[in-house]
Amino acid sequence: MKLILRSIFILGIASLLVACPKTKEEKGLSETLLQYETIVRWAQWDAATDFIAAEYLEENPITRLELDRLRLFRVTQYVVRSSVPVEEGKGLLQVVEIRMFNKNQARERSVIDEQYWKYNEETERWKLHSGLPDPTQRNY
Repeated sequence: MKLILRSIFILGIASLLVACPKTKEEKGLSETLLQYETIVRWAQWDAATDFIAAEYLEENPITRLELDRLRLFRVTQYVVRSSVPVEEGKGLLQVVEIRMFNKNQARERSVIDEQYWKYNEETERWKLHSGLPDPTQRNY
C-alpha cells in the first residue's frame, strides 16, 4: 500500500513539474491569459482594451459604438476551444467561445473570438494583436 501511495505521489509531482511553465514568456502568457479571461468574464471592456497592442490599435481603433455595444452584454461563459503556439513560442493563436447575454433583448448568443497574442521582447509582455470580441457576428 505504501509503495502504491509513494508511486502516486511521485507521479503527481512529476506531472506538476511538466505542467508548470518553463520560461518567463510562458509564465507571463499564462498570467496574461488568465487576467484577460477574468476581465472579459466580468465584462470590463474598457480594461480589456489595455491588453491590445498599441500598434494594432493604431491601425484598428476601437470606436465608442463598439464599446457601447459590448456593454449591452453580460458574459455567461468563456471557453478556450484551441490554443496553438506560433512563431517559435513568441505568438499564440487562441480560439475562444464566449457566450454573451444581451441585457436589453434577454437573449444569449455564442461568439467565436479568434485571438492572436504576441510577446513583446522590449516590454516583456504579451499583447493582443486582434480586437475585442464581436457580438454582432452570427450565432454558431
